[in-house]
Amino acid sequence: MKILVVEDEHKIANSIKQGLEQEKFIVDVAYDGTTGLDLAMSEDYDSIILDRMLPEIEGVVIVKKLRESSNHTPILLLTAKGQLDDRVEGLDAGADDYLTKPFAFSELLARVRALTRRPKHAIVSTLAVEDLTLDTATYEVKRKTKQIRLSSKEFSLLEFLMRHPMQIIKKDQIIKQVWDYDADVLPNSVEVYIKHLRDKIDRGFTKKLIHTVRGFGYRLGGSSDV
Repeated sequence: MKILVVEDEHKIANSIKQGLEQEKFIVDVAYDGTTGLDLAMSEDYDSIILDRMLPEIEGVVIVKKLRESSNHTPILLLTAKGQLDDRVEGLDAGADDYLTKPFAFSELLARVRALTRRPKHAIVSTLAVEDLTLDTATYEVKRKTKQIRLSSKEFSLLEFLMRHPMQIIKKDQIIKQVWDYDADVLPNSVEVYIKHLRDKIDRGFTKKLIHTVRGFGYRLGGSSDV
């Protein structure tokens, strides 16, 4: 899953990013309202963690602009303001939840998970494609009865493919969803990680699940014939 963090305090933003990445999320960070709004409008996120008081454009304004443009990505507002009127203003603007600083990361993580379980993309905990299963809550991956250990990036790539079974996924789509916005991605990075997944997912099984569609991209599931 991909999360956008918009927070002008670099230490807090980077701490949230590090914590979420340890939980297998893909995280983009913006340190001002303008950049945050641009990313929220142009990229596809499963949730947005948004500071209320930001330089250039404040959080409540960003929420309003996103909702006015029919962007319904779940939003968690972070703020040092804790008065009832401030909470009401944020929620009335269209935010889905509200967390007052200082906060425990465990609480933030629980709220993010609750938001991403809401039906924006009908997100479920366990994904299945044929005899392959992936649990986004426990990070368990199995093919039939075989337990499969994946790195964080391999897990994110497989999760993205499993959310789009039988579809041809282009390399640029994979880079956009699996790597951070500002990541320095080498031209063959996608091929390398697809190979890693094939070695772990398909090796030892008669039927191959990960297919290359030459000239287009990759597909998970179905026949090898295109």
